[in-house]
Amino acid sequence: MSEPRPLNFAVIGAGAWGTAMAVHLARRGQHTTLVTRRSEHAEALRTDRENRDYLPGVTLPAALTVTNELRAALVEADVALIACPSQSLRTWCEQIRTVMHDTSRLQLFLSLAKGLEIGTHLRPSEMMAQILPGLNCGTLTGPTNAAEVARGLPAAMVMAAQRTDEFVSKVQAAMSGSTLRIYTSDDLAGAEYGASLKNIYAIAAGFCDGLKLGDNSKAALLTRALTEMVRVGQALGAKAETFYGLSGFGDLVATSHGAWSRNREFGEKIGAGKSVAELLAGRKTVVEGHRTAEALHGLCQERGITAPILAEVYAILYQHKKPADALTSLMSRELKRETQTPWPKK
Repeated sequence: MSEPRPLNFAVIGAGAWGTAMAVHLARRGQHTTLVTRRSEHAEALRTDRENRDYLPGVTLPAALTVTNELRAALVEADVALIACPSQSLRTWCEQIRTVMHDTSRLQLFLSLAKGLEIGTHLRPSEMMAQILPGLNCGTLTGPTNAAEVARGLPAAMVMAAQRTDEFVSKVQAAMSGSTLRIYTSDDLAGAEYGASLKNIYAIAAGFCDGLKLGDNSKAALLTRALTEMVRVGQALGAKAETFYGLSGFGDLVATSHGAWSRNREFGEKIGAGKSVAELLAGRKTVVEGHRTAEALHGLCQERGITAPILAEVYAILYQHKKPADALTSLMSRELKRETQTPWPKK
């Protein structure tokens, strides 16, 4: 089967994940432009052909264009991917709105962010649609470590959009290859809530590692975390089955066990006795689960949704509760029968 015509991609944000995705797309033969926030960063990437600050050791393909000129990158783009912390997404979208023309050819705008906005509790695609109405917005998420994707190790992701039209299928084909397989989903809310919740539970998994509680404790925690993820997601309008897929269970497993996981490592250090303030001071990279715990806890409180594990993570991160005390609170809850969410009938 012949390859379809290459698409024009703009990848906005040159951290580890944005760079890895741009490298993958360029290797796939897609016309790809990586957009940095700072001009000096763009110049360093063009000169070194390596992102030494965020993805050292990975050579940027010769075909990959690097710029800090957002307007120039978007004017020819069919698809834009934005790779930034969830709390920076609004600012980026507002910048995009100021440089986009009515004649823009952009047909799909995908977020790689995993979190909710503080205060509004909006999912990334909701925020994008609010600022850029009429544009088909969505998410690209799943159990993917930037360095592994950049090295070409096999991985899979899920893409969900507001409108799953023929162009979305073209993007799926353009992005998929021998090292990265893209699935589509019509449950945008589920994909984004799963991507957000798993970071919180990965911090909790890190607590287990830091407290040296062993494999039994971590397995039990993650099993109950998945149950909680499904319950919270359904209460927020998502489909239960989505959380058993790549954006839910898959990403939960990867982020809770990977040595590379910033969220798991953050939790591990807290479990070992470090303070939250100490760990956040001077960080170059963002721990998404930290801010997302605040946003999702607030949303659950607002909607009257019970989420005990999420509540305990929030208490540790924002109310100075000791991880060992949070464990006691969870272990001493009222005893009950284990129940599972049934799979939907076909």
